[in-house]
Amino acid sequence: MKHVSLAALALTAVLEAVPAQAQSMEDKWTFQAIIYAYLPDIGGSTSFPAGNTGSSINVNADQILSNLNFAFMGTLEARKGRWGVFTDLLYLDVSGDKNGTRNFSIGNIGLPAGVSSNLDLTIKGALWTIAGEYAAVQEPSTLLYLVAGARLFDLKESLSYSLTADVGPITGPGRSGQTDANQSNWDAIVGVKGRFTFGDRREWFVPYYADVGTGQSQLTWQAFGGIGYQFNNWGSVLAGWRYIDYNFKSSSKVDSINLNGPMIGVTFNW
Repeated sequence: MKHVSLAALALTAVLEAVPAQAQSMEDKWTFQAIIYAYLPDIGGSTSFPAGNTGSSINVNADQILSNLNFAFMGTLEARKGRWGVFTDLLYLDVSGDKNGTRNFSIGNIGLPAGVSSNLDLTIKGALWTIAGEYAAVQEPSTLLYLVAGARLFDLKESLSYSLTADVGPITGPGRSGQTDANQSNWDAIVGVKGRFTFGDRREWFVPYYADVGTGQSQLTWQAFGGIGYQFNNWGSVLAGWRYIDYNFKSSSKVDSINLNGPMIGVTFNW
């Protein structure tokens, strides 16, 4: 009986230790960093002020931009149990020029016949997201997080232009010049993120992310989907497609902007 009692006590101690260990894992912070390259086409339209003429110069970005000058992109995430926070930063400096183009309007009116323009456009923008997340589904093959937070879009566009002839109120020296349009917007966002895993060791996964928001912008949304491979506990690689869209309010100089293109990245876990 004495041996039975000792065995029972030992078994009780083991059973009590298992929940304690599970609890300690739940209480442990885990971290993830993603360094990625995003190579989007940039579209949208802007109404640049044209000096003292009273008319705006309207330009479509996707008809001019061609060169990526500098970019930084990264994500940092911290989780504890079902709760977590993350931040994502995207900075782009892109430019392009177009000579002899008629894809250009003044006061929403196209150029007269025989008139063309030389344009040089630069866009510098930072897109910063900060949000909290909650694991609504946390299964071996499926993760689904509910996301809520805010996003800042800080944008500066610079346009150098030269017209080959007078157009309406833009005459003489005013036919060439440089003008800027700046936009800085905070918006509240809600969304979902997660992954589906598959394979013999669940080494393959399909990551996804989507959000929608509004605030100082009329509407913003983005979506990402792709494929990834988990090497081991240290991290993974992934590739996919990301689309970001902004529609600004009617009082804004920048009418809209969108980024659409492939993304590849490396994930580090600790």
